[in-house]
Amino acid sequence: MSASPAVEVAGAQQHGTADPALAGRLAAIVGERRVLVRQGELLAYSSDGLPGYVRQPSVAVFPGSRDEVIAVVRELARGNVRFVPRGAGTGLSGGALADGVVLLGLNRLTRIISIDADNALAVVEPGVVNVALSRAVSAHGLHYAPDPSSQAACTIGGNVAENAGGPHCLKYGVTLNHVVALTVVLPNGEVVQLGNAAGESEGYDLVGTFVGSEGCFGIALDVTVRLARIPQAIRTLLADFSSIDAAARAVSAIIASGILPAALEMMDAATIRAVEASIYAAGYPTDAAAVLLVELDGPAAGLDADVADVVRLSREAGARTVRVARDETERAKLWQGRKKAFGAMGRISSHLVVQDAVVPRTKLPAILARIHEISLRHRVTVCNVFHAGDGNLHPNIGYDANDPDESARVHAAMRDIMHACIDAGGTVSGEHGIGIDKLPWMDAIFSAESLGAMCSVRDVFDPERRANPGKVVPVHACREWHMAPAARSAGERT
Repeated sequence: MSASPAVEVAGAQQHGTADPALAGRLAAIVGERRVLVRQGELLAYSSDGLPGYVRQPSVAVFPGSRDEVIAVVRELARGNVRFVPRGAGTGLSGGALADGVVLLGLNRLTRIISIDADNALAVVEPGVVNVALSRAVSAHGLHYAPDPSSQAACTIGGNVAENAGGPHCLKYGVTLNHVVALTVVLPNGEVVQLGNAAGESEGYDLVGTFVGSEGCFGIALDVTVRLARIPQAIRTLLADFSSIDAAARAVSAIIASGILPAALEMMDAATIRAVEASIYAAGYPTDAAAVLLVELDGPAAGLDADVADVVRLSREAGARTVRVARDETERAKLWQGRKKAFGAMGRISSHLVVQDAVVPRTKLPAILARIHEISLRHRVTVCNVFHAGDGNLHPNIGYDANDPDESARVHAAMRDIMHACIDAGGTVSGEHGIGIDKLPWMDAIFSAESLGAMCSVRDVFDPERRANPGKVVPVHACREWHMAPAARSAGERT
């Protein structure tokens, strides 16, 4: 069982001491201003978007070019120094935290290297902000489809590390579905090309292996992404319900009809109230138990018929009203409320813990009822805002990390929620990654053999385990996996 968020803060390992000689060698590569060693400076990099975990790096280094990244990685390899890659720090699993080791920041690598509008491809550096890419290619009638709620801040490199999704992944897929090639520097300093812009490659799917590896396999120097055509027409609907169960039934009915929305999002009453009380107010009805935000896009011909079907199915499931955005301004306002929901919750509590377990869509009503029961039993308030179309839950609990009793109750509630999702045939993460936050659940969903296979794949890229140490796969699993062959051999000799 993992420690509660408050315990994690209090029990974080002591900060590593900066090695002046190493800092000097790194400064010779990137410049003195781009190497941080003071505790006060490093404090800004001790957390990510999940503030319950605090891990302070020993040194932070910020290369400004591809060549500087390679030189830094090779310098760290020469000294057998462990490091953690970090993008914008918007992650929600503690995956980019450096616990007494070197933090290697990539936020200065912001070039869009090339745009091939004819073939709908772009090559970008890892520090390019997600939404900046869509803005850059919009004049060509293109956009970059993966759209995490943090897209105004998160970077393409971080999206690659976490295999990020977003509301529109229901129709357009996650980051993996849009990456065709990568130039990567491995932890030993070797530079390799994975995939190619022309399409399928022979042999192993190394692009698929690297995307979602959470910085454990190396660093992407550039990413070739597939762009999507901006749809000819877009319709955005808001349906409100007097019960969560009715909203969940509407989700199942829409998907069962054969209609594939671009996005199908749900927010419960607690989330609606938080949003409407904030500067992100979107006009959601505050007396609703739940709302669905449904977006349909594609050719204009036939789209209005799909809209009519969604309206009908929502009303048959129990929707009180269904509103269709009249123009782009109203559409943007509806989406602002959804995408800024996490920010709206920030004004209520000093800390926020969020999970992103995935359950079968048909289990949504039962799981949401179970989450409600858990929240009552532990006396916590759970705000549910999530990708209903693919069953990717985002239960949020605000709390005060300085209150040990409240922190303990929050942790117990999240533990029970995760167990409930696993018992329903779900998994522990849809897009936020494992990092350190979900390590305790890996043994519950993967066998020792599966975890061992993950360790073996990591050995191919980073046999010394210097890149993002202690993340994704429990340390004991890799230790036991590597001991197993010797144990089996000894058993055969006796």
